[in-house]
Amino acid sequence: MTTAATAAAVETITLAPGYTVSRVAKGNWQLAARHSAAYDADEAVEDMRRYVEAGINAFDCADHYVGVEELIGRFRARHPSLARGLRVSTKYTPDLDLLPTLTRAHVEEAVDTSLKRLGVEQLDVVQFHWWDYQIPGCVQALLWLQELQRAGKVTHVSTTNFDVAHMREIVKAGVTLFSHQLQYSLLDLRPERGMVAFCREHGIHLFCYGTIAGGFLSNRWLGQPDPPQPYANRSLVKYRLMVEEFGGWARFQELLRRLDAIARKHRTGIATIAARWVLDKPQVALALVGAKDARHLAETLEIFRVTLDDADRAELDALAASSPGAPGDCYAVERDPASIHKRIMQMNQNVHGAPANMLMAPNLNELRGATT
Repeated sequence: MTTAATAAAVETITLAPGYTVSRVAKGNWQLAARHSAAYDADEAVEDMRRYVEAGINAFDCADHYVGVEELIGRFRARHPSLARGLRVSTKYTPDLDLLPTLTRAHVEEAVDTSLKRLGVEQLDVVQFHWWDYQIPGCVQALLWLQELQRAGKVTHVSTTNFDVAHMREIVKAGVTLFSHQLQYSLLDLRPERGMVAFCREHGIHLFCYGTIAGGFLSNRWLGQPDPPQPYANRSLVKYRLMVEEFGGWARFQELLRRLDAIARKHRTGIATIAARWVLDKPQVALALVGAKDARHLAETLEIFRVTLDDADRAELDALAASSPGAPGDCYAVERDPASIHKRIMQMNQNVHGAPANMLMAPNLNELRGATT
């Protein structure tokens, strides 16, 4: 893969012939109906326009981000000239309840639904997720997805939140993977426990989410007390748990103070430094930065201005390694039935008539009580 800088100083990367994207992707999970409070859809479309005009042409979404694929489809229809340069990575996440009876017809129906919502004839990237390894069928589902790729409905087949053992099984079965989306940040070094090396060996690009931990890795929380519960959404609960895995709020504050010193040196903010650190890691192609609107667009573009030197990287590496963080391989604690990380998950988000309380964030203290 090759990287370059555009005239607007937005770094781009060519991952395959005809597939050149900005190295920062606009994550759109905050626009999901079950995640976010109501917002103006027309304004959300215009915010998408602002990102693409600024040079951010990589968008990330998912089948279970309710309403988001349709919003991107609306953007494409309203701004066709800008849409021609847009590259969208979506996800196929069959519900947990569907996994035991999943068929090829289900897979094709999901792909066709995403095609219709996005208003395209071929999906750029489909990132596949499987909730429960104890239920067989994840490799077969990817083989069916690869058949749809050969039929012209999908350009690139990818995965998200798999561990190394299952990635190895998938590749051994003959699935050619384009990319793998996973969590990677100063708070979460699990990709470095084998996944980076595996993906480098097989030419699989890393798309990284959680790079700023849902906003926790930012100046907003520097010197602030641990925020009271309930949090605004489930994602904040997820990333607050990563803070806990790092060693708790006091240790996290020390990390923010050290990050702030590096940020001041570069005349930027903590979030910029945190995302830049991930982008500079081996095999990383993209950093996803979640954005409900364009308020933080200028700050996002700062990521391309900053160049970390060897001393910066050495200090940041040491800070990240100073805490063990979440144990195990990628997404291991999120799959562990005994883990609080799994207790916050909603694994049937595509089901019709899903309960409205999916928007509600669980109370960590109550969940901790349920584990004792």
